[in-house]
Amino acid sequence: MNTSSLDLEARAHSEHAQELRLWLRLLTCSQLIEKRVRVCLREQFDTTLPRFDLMAQLERHPEGLKMKELSHRLMVTGGNVTGITDQLVTEGLVERMGVDGDRRAFRVRLTDRGRASFVEMAQQHEQWIVEAFDGLSARDLDSLHKLLGKVKQHQTQLNRIDE
Repeated sequence: MNTSSLDLEARAHSEHAQELRLWLRLLTCSQLIEKRVRVCLREQFDTTLPRFDLMAQLERHPEGLKMKELSHRLMVTGGNVTGITDQLVTEGLVERMGVDGDRRAFRVRLTDRGRASFVEMAQQHEQWIVEAFDGLSARDLDSLHKLLGKVKQHQTQLNRIDE
């Protein structure tokens, strides 16, 4: 996939609402950053963003998560979570544990090796994100953060109305 295919902003024209042009710019920036993160994860750690995301969820919950919880948090199907989990179990990065009182359910948690691996990836991931915003001053970053916070708050309110 080349960069031009990611540039959704190119679809907008001056006659489109400024809000639409802004949305497409945000989406394009997000996709460009995500593309770089995916490439870097593959090149430096021989892993994928979905695997990283699953491990990130488990890192936040040392006691582990049920598969259904993982699926919900990652917003993917149970089948996707099962496939990734199977790979990570095989590699010794996560382990499955039974759930008391439910013979059919189990929890998944990071192994010590998985935690160490994730910490290394997470440190590098943070650096890639910092680099993505290198072109902005501290003041720019603060302004952008505050403005996007306003958008988030407004959208959260709209979503509550729609529920």
